[in-house]
Amino acid sequence: MPTITFMLVDQMLSTGTILPLEMLRGAESRARASGERTPLKLVTASIDGAPVKSRSGFQLMPDVALADAPDSDIIYLPALWRNPRPALRRSAQLLEWLRNQAELGAAISAVGTGVCFLAEAGLLDGKPATTHWHYFDQFAADYPQVKLKRQYFITQADKLFCAASVNALADVTVHLIRQLYGPAVASHVERNFSHEIRRPFEEIAYSEGAVHLHPDEDIVQAQTWLKQHCSEDVKLSEVAQYFDMSVRSFNRRFKMATGQTPLQYLQNVRVDMARELLQSSNLSVNEIAEKVGYQDMGHFTALFKKFLATTPSEYRTTVRAKLFRVNT
Repeated sequence: MPTITFMLVDQMLSTGTILPLEMLRGAESRARASGERTPLKLVTASIDGAPVKSRSGFQLMPDVALADAPDSDIIYLPALWRNPRPALRRSAQLLEWLRNQAELGAAISAVGTGVCFLAEAGLLDGKPATTHWHYFDQFAADYPQVKLKRQYFITQADKLFCAASVNALADVTVHLIRQLYGPAVASHVERNFSHEIRRPFEEIAYSEGAVHLHPDEDIVQAQTWLKQHCSEDVKLSEVAQYFDMSVRSFNRRFKMATGQTPLQYLQNVRVDMARELLQSSNLSVNEIAEKVGYQDMGHFTALFKKFLATTPSEYRTTVRAKLFRVNT
């Protein structure tokens, strides 16, 4: 059961916690309706276990104190209103916990000035980051060892995600949902929480390092290889041999690490590539099918509908209509 912890801090902006929490609950519900039996453990924590007051005046009650917080697969850090320094001075215990969780392999997402918690913990030294535009100059002065990317709304370094705004945080959350539940659930959540067509995470984020929420480095390399060669005639037995594994061992380790078989993962990658081409290119559906590795149009259409609950042609019509309405 993936564990996701949301840190609560006095004078936080609660939208940076409530929005991803509701998106993840929506993903869990959609996955369950589709037969996926992987629940999420969503936990809220404050440093001392006491309620915290948000900037809007609402009091937020945590589930646990930080000392009792579980080891987490994903951690969310909220934005703070204006100057984050007072909160940082009271957060030695939180900074130590973040360092420990990062060492254990947790993915950590911070929004706005919440990025300062990552920087103060030393986790962003030599790595890219972004933050709210109002705090750029102060952040650069306080953390000169961090590679501030002012032109990006999202940065990613291995498993550390920085979002400049709540909208950008929503994009990060969709990206993480894709890794937890696959593209169909992520697409469903995105459509329900955002009416406009948004560019995919990979196009808008400044990224350093592959992001896979598991520690098996051989499978990380195999995932990268499959993404790079997804348009080719891929024989998974040859991929297993390339990574010096038997087919049985390759399938077992891949499923254990990702929750998917290599074939399911390859299909995900191909459908995702097709989705982007349907949105952004004028290629015919037949041409797109060939570009993502499928010669059989019927098989491609059935697979696309299985993953996204719509046919390629229907998907193109929908996204083009939305783009037209947004741009006129």
